[in-house]
Amino acid sequence: MQAETRSNAARINEPFAAAAKAPPDHGRETGASRTPDRADAASRTVELRIRRQDGPTTAPYWQSFRLEARPGANIVSLLMDLREHCVTASGEPVDPVAFEHNCMEEVCGACAMLINGVPRPACSALIADLETPIRLEPLPKFPVVRDLMVDRAQLFAQLKRVKAWIRIDGAWDNHERAPRISPQDWAANYLYSRCMSCGCCLAACPQFGPDQAFVGPASLAQVRLMNAHPTGRHDKAERLHAIMADGGLSDCGNAQNCVRVCPKEIPLTTAIGELGRQTTVQALKDLFGGR
Repeated sequence: MQAETRSNAARINEPFAAAAKAPPDHGRETGASRTPDRADAASRTVELRIRRQDGPTTAPYWQSFRLEARPGANIVSLLMDLREHCVTASGEPVDPVAFEHNCMEEVCGACAMLINGVPRPACSALIADLETPIRLEPLPKFPVVRDLMVDRAQLFAQLKRVKAWIRIDGAWDNHERAPRISPQDWAANYLYSRCMSCGCCLAACPQFGPDQAFVGPASLAQVRLMNAHPTGRHDKAERLHAIMADGGLSDCGNAQNCVRVCPKEIPLTTAIGELGRQTTVQALKDLFGGR
């Protein structure tokens, strides 16, 4: 009986024991916050293949570089090292690689680029987690300014198109009349407030592009966020009409690439599904004169 009891206890605790032995998952941590494992305790030589472009109208070309990657290094830190001594793998001095970066904490979205074929922020892409040679390219779907820098003006134009903001007036000075948000609604809305306008979802979306009218998943998610806000919902109908027009919600092909690459794991497809219901209700209101 005692042996059987021990056997049952061992079986029940087996998953927890396995989890305790498993190494921690640092896949989504930034280079600044990760503690180096023994495997990356020493520097190693890394080959970078960078798709370069001298200007918006010039032809792209590839260059290879070899650099020493320090323990815990990410793509941005490697590019900063390259900027100090920009020499190709063949020993040719070249102009420094142009790229954008700011926060180094996966908050601003400025450093987003194509890394080994996947759109993602460069500050959270740890060298130890990447296959070599590492291929760096500018975000697709956006005009190239130079090298890894792109012009995200189209992203912000679409945010303006759907009125992705909340009008704030003097009522906010009176806290007694300030709108209330329940903890449940706050938790649901917070998921969408994490968007940093990096453009990764747009780069992965087959429906978004410079010659296409689709507003893109980033703008749609912000419509869902603003429409749920107690003050923002006053402009709800205007936002819904914007995404009911050409290039709006109906242009989404449901490829779901956006939600796969979003570095903040925003439930973009859930937002698109909720907006489908909202636009249907709005269409019925428009048809029957409801408010």
